[in-house]
Amino acid sequence: MTGMQRRPAALPNSFAATLSPPADGRGPAGAAALAGRMVHRLEQLLSACAAILLMLLLGLVLVSVGLRYLLSTGIVGTEEAALWLFLALVALGMPLSLRGPLSLRLDGLTRLLPGRLKASADICADAFTAAAGFVLLAGGGAAATAMRSLSPVLGLPEAVRFACLSGGGLLLVITLLLVRISEGRAIGACLSLILAGAAVLAVPDVRIVSEWQPSMVAALAAGTGLALGAPLAHCLLVGVFLALPFGGGLGEAAIASSVAGGMSKFLLLAIPFFLLCGGLLTLSGAGARLVRLAEALVGHRKAGLAQTALLSGVLFSGASGSSVANAAFGAATFHPHLVRHGYPPERSAAIIAATSVLDNVIPPSIAFLLLAAATDLSVGALLVGGAYAGLLMALCLAVAIRLANGDSARSVRAGGDERRKALVKAVPALGLVGVVVGGIRFGVVTPTEAAALAAGYALLLAVAGRQGPAGLFSTFRRSAVEAAALGLLIGAAAPFAFLLAVDGVAGMVTNAVGTLGGNPWQVLLLCNLVLLAAGMVLDTGAAILLLGPILLPAAVAAGIDPVLFGVILVVNLMLGGLTPPVGMLVFVVSGTTGVPPATLFRAVIPYLVALLCALLALCLLTLLL
Repeated sequence: MTGMQRRPAALPNSFAATLSPPADGRGPAGAAALAGRMVHRLEQLLSACAAILLMLLLGLVLVSVGLRYLLSTGIVGTEEAALWLFLALVALGMPLSLRGPLSLRLDGLTRLLPGRLKASADICADAFTAAAGFVLLAGGGAAATAMRSLSPVLGLPEAVRFACLSGGGLLLVITLLLVRISEGRAIGACLSLILAGAAVLAVPDVRIVSEWQPSMVAALAAGTGLALGAPLAHCLLVGVFLALPFGGGLGEAAIASSVAGGMSKFLLLAIPFFLLCGGLLTLSGAGARLVRLAEALVGHRKAGLAQTALLSGVLFSGASGSSVANAAFGAATFHPHLVRHGYPPERSAAIIAATSVLDNVIPPSIAFLLLAAATDLSVGALLVGGAYAGLLMALCLAVAIRLANGDSARSVRAGGDERRKALVKAVPALGLVGVVVGGIRFGVVTPTEAAALAAGYALLLAVAGRQGPAGLFSTFRRSAVEAAALGLLIGAAAPFAFLLAVDGVAGMVTNAVGTLGGNPWQVLLLCNLVLLAAGMVLDTGAAILLLGPILLPAAVAAGIDPVLFGVILVVNLMLGGLTPPVGMLVFVVSGTTGVPPATLFRAVIPYLVALLCALLALCLLTLLL
């Protein structure tokens, strides 16, 4: 009969026993279950330790700020201790970004492959991950062994920092093996480890005479790994290592040293604090109060509920700094509400994904922190420019939402008293914008200190909202894992950027741009095309770290203001969160709402067009100014 399946007859006990996995964990099924339990416990332990490190890091910076501004004193070595804690956090969190959206995998191509080819691609992708782990394991160990000095401030052996990276590489390999065994892919995992081990052992002894520059070889190798579905950070590390036979000059120890150096910037400590601030605001209920304020202001207009989602995204952007955090918050908060009021699921998900772009543009912005770290531009000036750009983007999105949704569901017009009450309740969250942007812009606090103060303030709001220890610790745990993934990406981009600098890629780009006659219009057009293409295949953070130092000199040589160009660069790359095949924001919203990514990519097109119009307007204003 159609629509029905016959249930198999019950098997005899003796025969059923022969098919069941032994209770002691022997056999393929038993080994997979045991490996799954081990992975779960290992991930829980590592994330808990990372959360504790984030607590220590926040407490250390807050105490330092309090002593400096209240007692005009300080603790010697605070900055260096904070950097050591951050490196340890990244090392512990290295295996935790192996799965999920934080892995930054480009697996859209491998999904189209037939079964056997896909299995082979998966083995090669895992070989990239294993090779990255082996490089850090061997390189960190070699650097730790060679390092005999002590930290002049902390008095601790410098070898400890590199030992952390070595331990992180080992944990990455162990976790990869356990995960694949739990998935029933033990043989493939063993093949991946063999391929990776053979490559790491053989590459340092090989020398190849070629006209190809090491950076070109590294880019080709990293691109191959990315196309196979390997995590982006692992591809960058392995790409640099595979360039060694072509004169790259960076062996395992040098790569580990460069990775540690890339993460050792005090400015970068603002990233985990901003991530934590966004999580704590959501936990405390301050995010919900921002939503109520937005609904009171614009909920009664045409497409009022969608406009509420947009304005809430703008307000939440002033406290989070993370587009991924805003995408997750919006998908959980607004998507069910919009669907209940008649919005198609794919359209409401598209609105949420598009508005999430604003978080990395409206200050505080993690993207601008990365750009400032990579190019030495003024953080305060970038944040002010980002505020204007974010408002322009929000205006274009508001127009697109109204045109695309017409007279969709709206709420009842709020009265004056209701609006004032909503504003008063939202003031605690809105005050963070003044603390962060004002403090940084006027030089009262550094970006890292401002981020720590914002996180501490959000923590007080969560405690005042009677959030229990379990919820707080879960937020710290999640923020620590996200910060570790970003930290690994920053560290992995450092040796790649070194190769680009040694090969003089920035100079070549500047000379190529010079052939355009120094025309700012043509230079800006060329740079935007390069950025749009890069945003489609690279994570925003990696693209900023790699392309920022290359394109900025060319733009300055053409007479374009560096801060304005930095704003355009970030806005352009953020659009990559909505474009296939990577589309990080689309995948985050898709995973939360259940809307298929392909459907969501189509639904987001009207809002992507609106954001492109905003980018065009920014370019025109830059050329006029």
